[in-house]
Amino acid sequence: MTLTGEPSVPLRARKVGGGTPFMADWHLRSETGVLQDVLLGPVEGFRWMSEENAAFSALVRDTIRRGYQFDKQVAMRQHREMVDAYVDAGVTCHFLPLDEHNPYQVYARDSSFMTPHGAVICQMANPRRRGEYAACLRFYLEHGIPVYDMVSSGNFEGGDFNMIGDQAALIGYTDHRSEGIAARQIGDWFTAEGWDIKYAPIDSFYVHIDLMVCMLNEKCAAVCLDTTDEDVVEWIRAKGIEIIPATFKETMALGCNVVALGDDRVLSTAGAKDLNAKMRAMGFTVYDPDMTMFTWAGGGVHCMCQPLNRDAA
Repeated sequence: MTLTGEPSVPLRARKVGGGTPFMADWHLRSETGVLQDVLLGPVEGFRWMSEENAAFSALVRDTIRRGYQFDKQVAMRQHREMVDAYVDAGVTCHFLPLDEHNPYQVYARDSSFMTPHGAVICQMANPRRRGEYAACLRFYLEHGIPVYDMVSSGNFEGGDFNMIGDQAALIGYTDHRSEGIAARQIGDWFTAEGWDIKYAPIDSFYVHIDLMVCMLNEKCAAVCLDTTDEDVVEWIRAKGIEIIPATFKETMALGCNVVALGDDRVLSTAGAKDLNAKMRAMGFTVYDPDMTMFTWAGGGVHCMCQPLNRDAA
């Protein structure tokens, strides 16, 4: 029993009906505060699952059509450059334990997502990736991070839970990688906590909502206006958030899939030349490593990270 008299439930910190306390030892109220700790996937086991993953990603199908080839040494170097960018920004990098049977666990945001109340364990769409839940669950338990709850009503992946501000989130779904029924399960949890939830149904071609919308600081977001529904754009603007538009071409190459580091610093990629120039013109410091071995496999730097701890924005 807890002190409130409510029975404690293993692997569920969430209080039914709301009122779940914030994490005690970790802090994550937004996607824009100064990033202190980040969870990354291990690169050692990474390889392309081109054929296995093609049915789940239009981006991977494009890579296959173009005949791009995987180079493990290039992937290792690019991942190191990304880690170096985090270290240069003062971020402590944590890594999921390696599982050789799950090469795509390098995309650490797919199998779970963090909230102010703890981690949510997701249900992956691709049967070949469903085992990724185990490594992230072990990490959270070993590091004293509460498990808020576990998605049980259908497929849902972490890139479709997009915190826009304090207790405000976009929840995307394609009814493929993430399903509407699972999005509603999660939305109901956070509505009960007092959150402002905006659902964003999108075409499966666009994979996750974090390919189209990413926060840069507490009052600025990168958004692909060509792919993001007008009602979602209006909801974002109604919160006083300025939009830096990302082009459709860069968005489909994971160019809008960026990470706010806090203090007007952003982790982007070398391929997002147009967006990077716009951000720099707005006064942002931009880290832009080449990440093609990962973007060609269907995920960008936002897909590859799980923020664990941020200062208040």
